[in-house]
Amino acid sequence: MNARSKNTVCLMFDRGAEEAAQFYAETFPDSSVEKVVHAPSDYPSGQKGDVLVVEFTVIGVRCIGINGGPHFQQSEAFSFQVSTEDQAETDRYWDAIVGNGGLESDCGWCKDRWGISWQITPRVLMDALGHADPAVAQAAFGAMMTMQKIDIATLEAAIQGRA
Repeated sequence: MNARSKNTVCLMFDRGAEEAAQFYAETFPDSSVEKVVHAPSDYPSGQKGDVLVVEFTVIGVRCIGINGGPHFQQSEAFSFQVSTEDQAETDRYWDAIVGNGGLESDCGWCKDRWGISWQITPRVLMDALGHADPAVAQAAFGAMMTMQKIDIATLEAAIQGRA
């Protein structure tokens, strides 16, 4: 990781920071694990030599994962939002996260097995929600509210059939 980075996302994990970072690096483009730091001595939730800090990048976003023990829990207050170009890309990321022990949620949200929230969001959805015609935005919003993983064909059909 660039030592001159002024801003880095810090994610707290129980003990899975390195495993999570490796999964992200294998799943998403422009992602990598840069550095793994081991604890120099015992600490409240670990022992000397345990993985303590992992520096990694997720789709170009620099991150630090800290294995801080079970005291720190993830919430939807933080999520990665991944813009996708088509259904194949949407399916690939969604299925990778959910299929690796994650959980589905509503409106294009899911959680990975470490509790990190992800929004797998087709660009067509964001374009429709911000459309100048309120009927397009309303149709897209109504369709999205019925979905877990976003289905672009269903979304486009709702937009086409708007009043």
